[in-house]
Amino acid sequence: MTHTTLNVDPAELAKFSDLAHRWWDPHSEFRPLHEINPLRLDWIHSLVPLPGQRVLDVGCGGGILADAMARKGAEVLGIDLAEKSLRVAQLHALEAQTPRVHYREVSAEALAEEQPGSFDVVTCMEMLEHVPDPGSVVRACAQLVKPGGWVFFSTLNRNPKAFLLAIVGAEYVLNMLPRGTHEYARFIRPSELAAHCRSAGLDLQHSRGLQYNPLTRRYWLSGDTSVNYLQATRRSA
Repeated sequence: MTHTTLNVDPAELAKFSDLAHRWWDPHSEFRPLHEINPLRLDWIHSLVPLPGQRVLDVGCGGGILADAMARKGAEVLGIDLAEKSLRVAQLHALEAQTPRVHYREVSAEALAEEQPGSFDVVTCMEMLEHVPDPGSVVRACAQLVKPGGWVFFSTLNRNPKAFLLAIVGAEYVLNMLPRGTHEYARFIRPSELAAHCRSAGLDLQHSRGLQYNPLTRRYWLSGDTSVNYLQATRRSA
């Protein structure tokens, strides 16, 4: 099957393209991503030691996680459909002389047709809430990973608390993110993401919540998945 319709929202692409030049400024709108990156990286690495792994980062943006995984010793391909963000990622890899990281402008669905079962690890972080059909991305991730391989997701829960903290708090009160970064209707409950995973042949192994204290400006992982959360899944061997 060939995908003639891309699973992408042009407004979302434009939003991130307009900010592309600020991806690697740790004090910019992307500061939260820089601050949570060590937590995400360490959690992934604790479940799948990264050296020598072939890793795909879906919706890689400016390459913050992809770059970090490559520095841990993985062979990383980052994919995205925002051309400007990818250019920034490529330029940063050149400037920082990051080994073993490459970037391509291609959708997860198209790459799944081209390279099924090719990766030891697939990551898809803070991306599912920005596409029209998150289930399609989950299926593509499941096709891309080798049998027995790991797929990691992170996204936002859909409930009143998440609306207050992730949209009202982060975008309008604390100005941590640009207003309009998130659309509440696109948030995904953990049970919904787990159902997408099950139907794609991925078994949920672990889940963690990501919490933030605005007074200390500190993030940490916990068992509370009520706002931001991560899921680690494995493709059946």
